[in-house]
Amino acid sequence: MGSDPASKAILTVPNALSVVRLCCIPVFVYLLFGAENRAGAAWLLAVLGMTDFVDGYIARRFDQVSELGKVLDPVADRLLLVVGVSSILVDGSAPLWFGLLVLAREALVAVAGILLAALGARRIDVTWWGKAGTFAMMFAFPLWLAGESTLSYAPFVDALAWVFALPGLVLSYVALALYVPLGLRALHEGRAQRAARAALTRTGSPSGRGLSQE
Repeated sequence: MGSDPASKAILTVPNALSVVRLCCIPVFVYLLFGAENRAGAAWLLAVLGMTDFVDGYIARRFDQVSELGKVLDPVADRLLLVVGVSSILVDGSAPLWFGLLVLAREALVAVAGILLAALGARRIDVTWWGKAGTFAMMFAFPLWLAGESTLSYAPFVDALAWVFALPGLVLSYVALALYVPLGLRALHEGRAQRAARAALTRTGSPSGRGLSQE
């Protein structure tokens, strides 16, 4: 059996975990602002961040990497990070300047992705640098949030948050820099693929025979 059927799979454990992350975003917002439960919101955000590592491991270990997952997983990551960071900044639990740097990076990635897609680039897979940066951020911001909660260990977690935050910020901006050559390559390859398909459509077949001449 080839790998194509697996690559087209929809009902996989990693995809299910990505859907769970998406569905839990409103729950996080409710816990933080509706229930005013910073500790609960912090725990939920941290657990959701850890599932990103879990679904990636499952996908690789059990051959459940899928085309849908390659799109769904980064979308869930981006939404969770942007909503999580924005909400925590509104709450005032994290440094404003740091959160703005994180959101600015996400905005640049989003705009670049849209422009590349509009210009005909192929899809770019998420790099290890970007995944590692996001993973670190998904610990840093819940820790800052927990630091402003009623948890007994709250006074000790602020310093721990910086242990994840600073490396995570560096990794995320390294990933942003690496996306420049990756994006140019994806644009070149995407245009080449479109040109090849257009040529094939004009000829009707690789040998040059029209489809109506069969």
